[in-house]
Amino acid sequence: MAIELLSTPLHGRHAELGGRLVPFAGWEMPVQYEGIRQEHLAVRESVGVFDVSHMGQIATSGPDAEPFLQRLLSNDVSKLEVGGAQYSVLCREDGGVLDDLFTYQLPDHSYLTVTNAGNHAKDLAWFRRQAREFDVEVEDRADELAMLAVQGPAARALLATLAGGELPGRMRTSTVEVAGASALVCGTGYTGEDGVELILASNDVVAVWDALTAAGATPVGLGARDTLRLEACFHLYGNDLSEQRDPIGAGLAWCCKLETGFIGSAVLETVAVEQRLTPFAFTGPGIPRGGNSVLVSGASAGEVTSGGYSPCLGIGIGMAYVPTAIAEPGTAIEVEVRGKLRSAETRRKPLYEKES
Repeated sequence: MAIELLSTPLHGRHAELGGRLVPFAGWEMPVQYEGIRQEHLAVRESVGVFDVSHMGQIATSGPDAEPFLQRLLSNDVSKLEVGGAQYSVLCREDGGVLDDLFTYQLPDHSYLTVTNAGNHAKDLAWFRRQAREFDVEVEDRADELAMLAVQGPAARALLATLAGGELPGRMRTSTVEVAGASALVCGTGYTGEDGVELILASNDVVAVWDALTAAGATPVGLGARDTLRLEACFHLYGNDLSEQRDPIGAGLAWCCKLETGFIGSAVLETVAVEQRLTPFAFTGPGIPRGGNSVLVSGASAGEVTSGGYSPCLGIGIGMAYVPTAIAEPGTAIEVEVRGKLRSAETRRKPLYEKES
C-alpha cells in the first residue's frame, strides 16, 4: 500500500510555480523550480524564500520548563534569554544523536523547539516520555504552524518593506507583523547567508509567501537548500548525524555542555573520537554522493555522508567520516564515484566563504 504524503499549506503555490514535487521525509516538497543552480545563486547574491513548513514545532511551558529542557538538550539552556535562539542536539543515553534542533525562548518561561521533519514524531514522543519527571506541558504545534526561510544578502532589506517592526539580529527572535500577519521572526537559517526564518499560523503563510515573492524573493526548493548548507558545512540529519554517531565526532562539541548533565553527557565525557566528520573538495572532475567510499593510499578510510556539486566553487564537495589523522585539512584523499577514483583533499569549514 502506497504511503500518502503530507503537504504544506503552500502545496498549491508550488504546483502553480512549476515546482518539481518529490517525496521528502514523508512530505511532498518542491526540489526545484527553475533550477538548483539558479536558485542557489539567487540566495548567495540576492534573496530567496523557502517553504520549510514540513519542519516540526514543540512548545514547552510550565514551572520546570528550563530544567526539563536542560536535561534533554545538549546546550546550556540556562544561558538563553527571552528572545534568544540556541542550537543543540538531542541525544540518547548512549550519546547517539536523535536530532539537531533550534530552541527559542519566548515570554512567560515558555520555549519553542523546531525539529527536523522526519524526526518530529520521534522527538515529540521523547519529549513527552522525559516530561513525566517534570512539572511541564509539552505541546505539539506542528499542525497549526508554518515556517518560511528568507535568506540572502538582500533578505533583511526586502523584509523591511513588509515588516511592521524592527527585525531581530542574528540568533535573536521577536514577534513582528509581516505582510499583515503576526510572525515569530528568528535570526537563524541554514544557508550560510544572512536572513531570518518566519514561524507563523498556517492560515497566514500563503499570503506572506505571496507578498515575499511579489517583493522579489526567488522561490527556492530543497535541492538548492542542500547545496547551500553543504557549502556552509551545516549538518543534515540522516546523513551527517544519526543515532549511530555521537555529536563529538560530528564536530558539535561546541554545543555539548557536558557539565549540564543532559541525557547522554556521561557517555560523551568518556568518548574516544576515532573518526571525525570532515569537509573535502575534489581537485579534479567528479561529483561525490553519500555512500561513496573514501580511500587513502588505496586503503579504505571512510565514507561520504553528504556530497554534491558546489555552484559557487564549481567543483564537487562533500563531508565524510574519516580517521582523525586524515581529518587534518590538506590531506590528499580519493573518493570512489561509480567505480572510478576521484582525487580530493580535506578542507576547513566552511567550504565556501564570501570574500570580505
